[in-house]
Amino acid sequence: MEGTMDDCKEFTKEKHAKYFLRCLNALPSSMVSLDSIRLSMSFFAISGLDVLGRLDLLDKHRKEYINWIYLFQILPKYGDECLERCGFRGSLAATFALESQDSSRIASIENKGSVSSHPLDTSHITMTYAAINTLLILGDDLGRIQRKGILAGVRALQLENGSFAATLEGSESDVRFVYCACCICYILQDWSVINIESATNYIVNSISYDGAIGQDRNQEGHAGLTFCGIAALSLMGTLETALSSNQKAKLVRWLVSRQQSGFQGRPNKLPVDTCYSFWVPATLKILGAHQFIDRKSNRKFVLDTQCNIIGGLSKWIDHSSDPLHSYLGLAGLSVCEETDLVEEIHPALNVTKRAFEHWQKLFDN
Repeated sequence: MEGTMDDCKEFTKEKHAKYFLRCLNALPSSMVSLDSIRLSMSFFAISGLDVLGRLDLLDKHRKEYINWIYLFQILPKYGDECLERCGFRGSLAATFALESQDSSRIASIENKGSVSSHPLDTSHITMTYAAINTLLILGDDLGRIQRKGILAGVRALQLENGSFAATLEGSESDVRFVYCACCICYILQDWSVINIESATNYIVNSISYDGAIGQDRNQEGHAGLTFCGIAALSLMGTLETALSSNQKAKLVRWLVSRQQSGFQGRPNKLPVDTCYSFWVPATLKILGAHQFIDRKSNRKFVLDTQCNIIGGLSKWIDHSSDPLHSYLGLAGLSVCEETDLVEEIHPALNVTKRAFEHWQKLFDN
């Protein structure tokens, strides 16, 4: 069913901005289980403000937010000891010996960029991705990033089959974490720690019979994983050589077939889900095939998921808002070129064009 502009709800931009501010400063009690990935939730909130063009709401406290993100960074213990554990953690729950909130502690944070932690504390590659992207969005110069440690951490997580684990302790290992590793190396402009050929082969070997990418070899194709795989290939510069023209055509057909009103994540998955309004169109845009999207229908679906009371967007119509779906719904409008509503996004890195241009200036200098 194709929607029209007249059918759409009014876009409640300022309510969404206030929703992201609330989620950034204090998650609602219903989301207490997400405290272990608080850094990701902050990424969605700050990215949400950026894609709304309302990052100015953080101007008075931008430095404090930047300092707070650096608290999550894990640094080497002594010299280069335990470099492979470096990166960013998702929560401060494992940190010990937190000093009182005084000027000496703030000075320590600014100089060292971290806080004391448990000896077994380790980074998570998704949290490292979220932290670096968020720092870019906030205009940081990445000067306090422990580059050597972060890159050593990325190197330590790549497995023999080319995939990446999320943590040193062991975890799932699939194309999601390949994508995070590629984003980190792209932003830091250092690919020496990734075996690009092995990672590329892993992604290609994860292509399902229907043309989409699954969680591993012989697994069902999934839109979110397909985005991660195609975006990773794009960032590595291997997209054009890794897939044949027939593979690309088959993948585009699969992606276009995911649109109902909004988008579903895989065949026969009902109902459509707001987050796939980013994963699918962003993949099509990377492939140069976003012209096949029914923009009007998707716009209507996304705007119908708005909460007109507290702001934010939900996974499904008439459900509760959450930071992830709020941001990805808006990001989906962006990659569908709804520039009257939201700011333009770099589809592969999943940051605004403004943040991407800030990154370019950092490395041009």
